[in-house]
Amino acid sequence: MTGSSIGSNFKVTTWGESHGPAIGAVVQGCPPNLKLTEKDIQTEVDRRKPAKSSKISTTRREKDKVRILSGVFEGKTTGTPISIMVENKDVRSKDYKKIKNLYRPGHADLTYDLKYGIRDYRGGGRSSGRETLARVMAGAIAKKILKEKTKTEIFGYTTQVGDIQAQKFNKSYIEKNELRCADKEKYKEMMELVEKTHSEGDSLGSIIEITIKNPPKGLGEPVFNKLDAELAKAMMSIGAVKGIEIGSGFHSAEMKGSENNDQMHAKNGKIQALSNNCGGILGGISTGEDIVLRLAIKPVPSINKKLKTVTNKGKNATIQTLGRHDCCLAPRIIPVAESMAAIVLADMFL
Repeated sequence: MTGSSIGSNFKVTTWGESHGPAIGAVVQGCPPNLKLTEKDIQTEVDRRKPAKSSKISTTRREKDKVRILSGVFEGKTTGTPISIMVENKDVRSKDYKKIKNLYRPGHADLTYDLKYGIRDYRGGGRSSGRETLARVMAGAIAKKILKEKTKTEIFGYTTQVGDIQAQKFNKSYIEKNELRCADKEKYKEMMELVEKTHSEGDSLGSIIEITIKNPPKGLGEPVFNKLDAELAKAMMSIGAVKGIEIGSGFHSAEMKGSENNDQMHAKNGKIQALSNNCGGILGGISTGEDIVLRLAIKPVPSINKKLKTVTNKGKNATIQTLGRHDCCLAPRIIPVAESMAAIVLADMFL
């Protein structure tokens, strides 16, 4: 497997499996003398942990205690590779033994067998969402670089769960609710839908939005390494992401050029856009305006309902995925998507 790294100037390689001894990342290219502690990374890792409500998130409760193994001395980066890890403690591999010969619909079980002829059936192994923990650890470093060097801020929030869409935006409310929704009224409706769906043994899809404020101008390497192309690749590398929009996105198909074009004017010698339908990126290069991404998140495929499938011997069968699984991934994917955005921006900035 050669696809476990991203970036060139700021290069991140993740390793580990869902039920293996540990999950980790190696970060190369971090500048020296950056103040960095395990607490800096732990703060981001804790944001990815399951919600308190078992009706939203898995009941798997890992402490996820971060350990920095290399690349940091006396609280500062040395410029050498940074290795970070957390141990897997709360594993229950026995939940998967009964279905180890069955392909779970919506998972990568079949394709891993087709490609490699072997797979780790315990929670999906390398294809598990648990792998994203390593991305968040690396993303914490990327965020710190951007904050100190560029004052860039990256934050995400849930805009839709099922068919319920947020209508208002209150940034201060995002981290005060379990769905990371910025609309207090719609959050209540979303939670009611989540609880109902959970009681039915099913799961829900969602849409999240990632906003990058104060991004550096001029990021992006046309023609094949455009900023929007790199962001799209990074976001689509997250297992549950099935679609991405930048700026006006698919809505631009319904607009006229006169509506979609971001007109400009000059004020005090500075060029300002009168709208931001381009999502802060033109010609693959950042304009300095907010970069706005929207991600479609698929429903969790592990559900407590009987589904048709086949065995690894090609026999018809049924499967009911028991175990500890999320009902709605939106709040836990937000820190992951923020981290992937930070990794791409840090790589291009450096």
